[in-house]
Amino acid sequence: MKVILVSTYDLGHQPFGLASPKAWLAAAGHDVHCVDLAVDRLPEDLIRGAGLVAFHLPMHTATRMAVPVIARVKALNPKVRLACYGLYAPLNAELLADMGVDAIAGGEYEPRLVALANGAQAAASGSSAPLATEPLVQVSLDRLAFRLPDRTGLPEASRYSHLRDCGVSKTVAYTEASRGCKHLCRHCPVVPVYEGQFRVVQRDIVLADIRQQVTAGATHVTFGDPDFFNGPTHALRLVEAFHHEFPELTYDATIKIEHLLKHRDLLPALHDTGCLFITSAVESVDDAVLAKLEKNHTRRDFLEAVELTRAAGLALQPTFIAFMPWTTRSGFVDLLRVLADLDIVENVGPVQLALRLLITSGSRLLELDDIRALVGPFDAKRLVYPWKHSDPEMDSLAGRILQLVNVEQKKGRSRTEIFAAIWAAATSESLPAGFSTAVRPEAPHMDEPWYCCAEPMDAQVPLV
Repeated sequence: MKVILVSTYDLGHQPFGLASPKAWLAAAGHDVHCVDLAVDRLPEDLIRGAGLVAFHLPMHTATRMAVPVIARVKALNPKVRLACYGLYAPLNAELLADMGVDAIAGGEYEPRLVALANGAQAAASGSSAPLATEPLVQVSLDRLAFRLPDRTGLPEASRYSHLRDCGVSKTVAYTEASRGCKHLCRHCPVVPVYEGQFRVVQRDIVLADIRQQVTAGATHVTFGDPDFFNGPTHALRLVEAFHHEFPELTYDATIKIEHLLKHRDLLPALHDTGCLFITSAVESVDDAVLAKLEKNHTRRDFLEAVELTRAAGLALQPTFIAFMPWTTRSGFVDLLRVLADLDIVENVGPVQLALRLLITSGSRLLELDDIRALVGPFDAKRLVYPWKHSDPEMDSLAGRILQLVNVEQKKGRSRTEIFAAIWAAATSESLPAGFSTAVRPEAPHMDEPWYCCAEPMDAQVPLV
């Protein structure tokens, strides 16, 4: 059976979500092709000959971009079986079913995709039609013995996002050491699928995946786990083995503020094994907002985490949802002031100061009375519950900040310069005392903006 796995967008990474299921499907005897529309065009001739086309939907942007492609695939090959898998597939099951998608897989999706391909092959031979008799949506949290991701045929890593560090550009490997998360943050898309559970990828598989990407030219590794310290022992043993084999390689990971404080004794080990920076979804510096989101950290915790990571020689790269229903102008200016006072403006991608809260299908945000009273009917085109701020000026400010960030980035402005422009757009106050717009050392960062649970105001999603 010819199987096409399609990714539309994965934050600038060579998709693990294609390479992992490809290994499973190929081992089952299927002819598997991977298509990443973030860097390539849709191969229409290949689509016409496929028996199964499966779309990886790991995030909101990827899902919106997939919608017109699914329609195009259906037009090119009306008889093809269609599947969607990844975090956002179960969340948008109704829309996907209306588009003609035959099966949706969530959680640990690899075995399900193999079963779908086997079923499509059986149906094509006339022996059965198993997809028609199975539930549309299947979410599995089974513990898997993972296979080495098969990255053959994928675009070269050099075509994806690069690490920028002290003027040097590095090709980046991307892998995952775990899936899911044991936390229940209200706004997180992982929660409706994994419901507080996480699953590890075996250490030998992760190391072998890194090894094959290093052989292909990677000199930095991004660990894409929702939280690298969900299993701190697993993470530490992994990076120690990683550093022993590749002492010159650097890496980055995503870790909650809560875990940075709880496992502060592990931070020096991260530095010593080559960690350059840690991404952490701080979201807000307002304790009342953090409580609504159930982030399990406070403003004071964030301030402490900055100092802990700095003392360990690690760069903390906080991410934010700058515009939420509870954001006030004074609160937004307070966020800017905190970043200036902490001297971490260069650690924050400017888009983080323009992001707006996403309220998606299945979101725990809908448990809040004030959110339910605020949102409109589900928007099947944007895949969100739309909302407007009670103060129209805040929505206007969000739009102006996003436009400013886009314009200034295109001009090649530094993060510090863009921050100063954002400050001027938000307030008539002078810049914080001691803040200078002089050129500063560039913090290590990926050249693809990082965001997950939020989107730019009225984001224009490119279509294929």
